[in-house]
Amino acid sequence: MLSESLDFIIDDAKETMEKAFRHLQNEFLQVRAGRANPTMVEDLRADVYGSMTPLSQVASISAPAPDLIVIQPWDKTTLNAIEKAIIAGNMGFNPSNDGNIIRIPIPPLSGERRKELAKVAKVKSEDGKVAIRNIRRDANNDIKKTIAEEKLPEDMKFEGEDIIQKATDAYIAKIEDLLKRKEAEITEV
Repeated sequence: MLSESLDFIIDDAKETMEKAFRHLQNEFLQVRAGRANPTMVEDLRADVYGSMTPLSQVASISAPAPDLIVIQPWDKTTLNAIEKAIIAGNMGFNPSNDGNIIRIPIPPLSGERRKELAKVAKVKSEDGKVAIRNIRRDANNDIKKTIAEEKLPEDMKFEGEDIIQKATDAYIAKIEDLLKRKEAEITEV
């Protein structure tokens, strides 16, 4: 049975690992795979009303077809700023502006581009694993400090570190599974 302060450290570490995993999932949504997805552009920032604002806050973004993204701004005066943000996003998109909405045709990915995107996904997953390991390290340090400060039995330290290691292993396995699925999605023609 662990002390209350050690339980708190472990729960906090698990919660932080979950947040890091969710962040990685969001990062993966922005990595392009052959199909159109609104998340590909919603975080691009446009200079609207004097501040850099994410597109998701100034327009409705949808993907009505697998090869098309449609952006409908709530204020038509922001069309040009949105179009500039898409071009500046350097994603290889060529938006067309008809005065009411912006259409972004999504060109098919070349084999070389697919390999590049798979590498990007791998780098993001490695960053996620590093984040999980850093959380483990911080939690283990907190456990050691708490054991020393509260003069708790050393068995509690080993038990706490074991729980943290199991959570770390579980999240790293989830990241590897997420990467496999994303690579399959990217390489799918």
